[in-house]
Amino acid sequence: MTATTADSANITRLLEGEISVPLPTYFALGSYPLPDQILAKLNSDEAEVCPNLSFLGRRTVMKTTDGIKIVALGGDYAPTSTVTVDKDNYRPEYTSEDVKFLKGVSGADILITNEWPKGILAGSKVAVIGPEPLQQQDIADLCSCLKPTYHFSTSPNFFEREPFFHMPDDASQGYATTRFISLASFGNENKQKWIYAFNLDTTAATPLTVPTGTTASPLVLSPSQNKRRREDTDGETFSRFANGNGHNGQHHSNKRRRGPKSGHVSTRECYFCLSSENLNTNVIVSLGEDAYMTNAKGPLTESTTFPGLGFPCHILIIPVAHEATLTRLPEADRDKTVAEMQKYRAALQDMLANHNKDKPEAEHLGAVTYEISKASGVHVHWQFLPMPAHMIKSSLVEVAFQTLAENMQYPKFEQKPFGIEEGSDYFRTILWSEDSEEKNLIMHFDHSVRFDLQFGRRVLGQLLKLDKRIHWQDCVQTSEEENADATAFKEAFKTWDFTLE
Repeated sequence: MTATTADSANITRLLEGEISVPLPTYFALGSYPLPDQILAKLNSDEAEVCPNLSFLGRRTVMKTTDGIKIVALGGDYAPTSTVTVDKDNYRPEYTSEDVKFLKGVSGADILITNEWPKGILAGSKVAVIGPEPLQQQDIADLCSCLKPTYHFSTSPNFFEREPFFHMPDDASQGYATTRFISLASFGNENKQKWIYAFNLDTTAATPLTVPTGTTASPLVLSPSQNKRRREDTDGETFSRFANGNGHNGQHHSNKRRRGPKSGHVSTRECYFCLSSENLNTNVIVSLGEDAYMTNAKGPLTESTTFPGLGFPCHILIIPVAHEATLTRLPEADRDKTVAEMQKYRAALQDMLANHNKDKPEAEHLGAVTYEISKASGVHVHWQFLPMPAHMIKSSLVEVAFQTLAENMQYPKFEQKPFGIEEGSDYFRTILWSEDSEEKNLIMHFDHSVRFDLQFGRRVLGQLLKLDKRIHWQDCVQTSEEENADATAFKEAFKTWDFTLE
């Protein structure tokens, strides 16, 4: 963008002291080069253009006299740029190396970027006016790392997302909260807000519980940092979005990669945590306040298993909080979390009930939800899969679970109402069809039982004649296939997705 004659005249008046800046003011790089007059001044006087007006630099870390730590990254992302800090500090570009440098900073009160972080709109109910600004993964990485109290950016129209919290690496650290605010340009035609006033207390303690009115962080670390860690407990491996805790059994070589012990998995390592470096955002299909849903990676079912659906519909329902079992969830949040998980399950079942309309009875679908609860686990979750309704109504599914349990010399199932189960480890399955009573079957077991973590998948795979897909590693999809399934599911589910209301 070329400066107009009027702009040049105003710049001259500013530099010559005819225009005064009454308060300390800082500015950062946007998408356009700085005017030549400003560049000349900065090259001679470093950061100050005139009294009270200072340039933050292309990548900057600074602390104000009030103790406020500001991190700024200006310009647009340039993947192949040869920009260097020494020679091109005023060039409106940044690279991954700049981001890497700033990620080494220990936190920030304010983060300023020209571009938006990738994923910032996920889980938000605030509408974007006009076209969505470009979102960058590197900016998401930076915000997730620094956990700023305020993250400011720019856009054609004003946008302020709901505050979001970052999952702590340690419970004692508390839930850092970020407010993302994108300001419109000064004097814009739509009269959108270009200035924002706020209070910032740098001495305030980080809350130890999830702040009211916040959402989980929509930001995740880049796939390049995904190390695919898995839990390794008594020969069992942990796999995100697939088989719960992922027992390989004798069918697979024990040379598979193993990850950290379950009891030592942090939120950043956990494959189910929204703050995890192992998170794959492309399989997340709905994000609530206390729980969220994803497509399974390496799903048991295929898009052709239920032709009327057109997508696998192997879904995981996952609490946001990082706990191995439901009983370990904070007491104040447990009922709320389980209620939202149940709400997701009911919504999925309603979607299937709608699918059954105007279809022959032989094509009607019911559903099976199952949970493996182990004190030595990593992050509790439920797995949801459609099943032919006639298999559920005829008790074929129930008998299949009971038979395999007996063959493996497991304890017997008992039928009981759904509830938070105290005490020992357990396997729970919920059988649903729209015109029969829902059944909740549960099997308790202790540490003497080496439980096959593929148990649920094994039963359903045999019933659906998908024996070759029992292990998720045999069903890994390409990113394109995962994206297609996620898009198809979200389109089908949007009527029942209460997070979009």
